[in-house]
Amino acid sequence: MLLGYGASLLEGAALTLVVAMASLAIALALGLLGAIAKLSRLRLLRWPAEAYTTLIRAVPDLVMMLTVFYGGQLLVNRLGDHFGWGFIDIDPFIAGVLTIGFIFGAYFTEVFRGAVLAVPPGQREAALAFGMTGRQVLTRVVGPQMLRHALPGLSNNWLVMIKSTAIVSVIGLSDLMNRASQAAGATREPFLFYLAAGGIYLAFTSLSELGFAWLQRRLGVGTRRVQM
Repeated sequence: MLLGYGASLLEGAALTLVVAMASLAIALALGLLGAIAKLSRLRLLRWPAEAYTTLIRAVPDLVMMLTVFYGGQLLVNRLGDHFGWGFIDIDPFIAGVLTIGFIFGAYFTEVFRGAVLAVPPGQREAALAFGMTGRQVLTRVVGPQMLRHALPGLSNNWLVMIKSTAIVSVIGLSDLMNRASQAAGATREPFLFYLAAGGIYLAFTSLSELGFAWLQRRLGVGTRRVQM
């Protein structure tokens, strides 16, 4: 299959999924923290969050990846020379996951912030008036509605994140694009292998869309749809 490189592409695809899932966990955590900071009344929290989202959305993903991997490598080893801990080789997987998670954390920040603002504040006030604790208000009233409002944005960003994992190939990680490039160079069949890689990405995104559509229906149970 695929001139003997099918198994290699599947291994790269599996690594791509691992990178995407690990990056998603980091992005979700940063997104929630960023949204909380941007909605805070404290300028000490709001300003760094504003700077974070503005900077990340202005700098290309590839520039950020190369800066973290190569610039971070240089910085760490200069510090190592100074403090005497020796040479440290940054793992491409760790650098890739942290960078992609850091990048998409900025986008998830805006998604969560908008979702929180979409929940009518009167519902929170009513829940508190009924005697609910802050945790109960979050888990039973605000949280479920926020997730429903955030789901379309999370879905779109997840689809973009899967495709953005391709940039880890430039730092030497053997992901799907890296394996496809190696196979294309060895066989001189670039169209075949890049087309195969594109098909695998299409499969990932199509399955993701089906999953998010199911989750949207689940979260939408009991809500009234407005007919236009």
